[in-house]
Amino acid sequence: MRKLGIVALGAAAALTLAGCAANGGTDASSEEGAEIRVWLVGIDTPDAAREYLVDTFEEQNPGSTLVIEEQSWDGLVDRLTTSLSGSDSPDVVEVGNTQASAFTSAGAFLDLTDHFEELGGDDLLPGFVEAGTYDGKFYAAPLYSGSRLVFYKKDAFDAIGATVPTTLDEYVATGAALATANPGKSGIWWPGQDWRNALPFIWENGGEVAVPDGDQWDAQLSSPESIKGLEQVQQAMSTASAAPKDANETSPEVGFCDGTTLQLSAPSWVKWSILAPVDAEAPGCPDQEANLGVYALPGKDGGAAQVFAGGSNIGISAKSAHPELALEALKIILSDEFQTIYAENGLVPAKLSLADKLGTDEVAQAIAAAAGNAKLTPASPRWADVEAARILEDLFVNIAQGGDVKALAEEADAQIEDILNS
Repeated sequence: MRKLGIVALGAAAALTLAGCAANGGTDASSEEGAEIRVWLVGIDTPDAAREYLVDTFEEQNPGSTLVIEEQSWDGLVDRLTTSLSGSDSPDVVEVGNTQASAFTSAGAFLDLTDHFEELGGDDLLPGFVEAGTYDGKFYAAPLYSGSRLVFYKKDAFDAIGATVPTTLDEYVATGAALATANPGKSGIWWPGQDWRNALPFIWENGGEVAVPDGDQWDAQLSSPESIKGLEQVQQAMSTASAAPKDANETSPEVGFCDGTTLQLSAPSWVKWSILAPVDAEAPGCPDQEANLGVYALPGKDGGAAQVFAGGSNIGISAKSAHPELALEALKIILSDEFQTIYAENGLVPAKLSLADKLGTDEVAQAIAAAAGNAKLTPASPRWADVEAARILEDLFVNIAQGGDVKALAEEADAQIEDILNS
């Protein structure tokens, strides 16, 4: 397998998207012999999928090349804002599903409405199509999805006589029992900045982050229902987790593999990080495969909880210098062959018809259970600005450190409303 052209880019200062062209690029005569730049975020897209994209594109478009420029999630909104409005824009761009509406509404992506059917049409994940649609036009297609699952060490459960929890209360209690029996280790690994794993506790208790109220948004983290969920989060963080109170949730496989994490909630594809070969870039622990258990996070009253539907959308920059070739790359990304590689690596593919490619093992069954109740963050074009302001990270760091939940939630509500309603 040949080495791919993957370039890691640094952070850039945020600039406005004002003036971003509604249609960009050049005519077809300039397409031949072009370099197409694809921004993929993080390491979720497997090497096999990256290689398939590069090889297939270059085979189908002789004389042109495709380079993958890998981005990090931290600071992504600022980098996208700068790059998509500049003269050196990438051509094809991955964004988090919660960030998509910010860029579609700002005119940062080309209108793909006329290509909807050839990109997958009604076979595409509907919730992600909605996230990539603005004012009735289709701008950003689904790339992949991944519901959060709970991974655990079977031997740690056996040692305390624990069984798979069936309610949220049991989940927190089991985590606390594991931590008590194993001092210094996490019964639930929960670093303070990890707000995505807190959302099910809010939703399962009847709360919301923010809801539409006419042409405004009403933030509801300080509602009685949300407060009940946030207090349960604080209980889990204080009794079950030994993770740093101010850390983020990246690289969850590290603690699982070194034995300091006995249970964690993470996207489904983390299974492959845990079972990756042991080397400097992927400190996995494939020897733990038989000891790796997985289940869907349980709801307040049983069944599968409403979990955050993680994943990404992908679109073509409005300022792409080669929009026709960029469209050819996007077609490959949404092809059955490319998307099947996602499915075989534990990610929910962009097409409903490929769901069976996830398999029938324990992880696939847990994905199916979790995906049925998955939810998204508020569908506001300004939600990406909320994320960029790190309001939720700050909220949960303070909650993890034992702060007053109601006062912190009220402060966060005011900050969220200031952004969503500005």
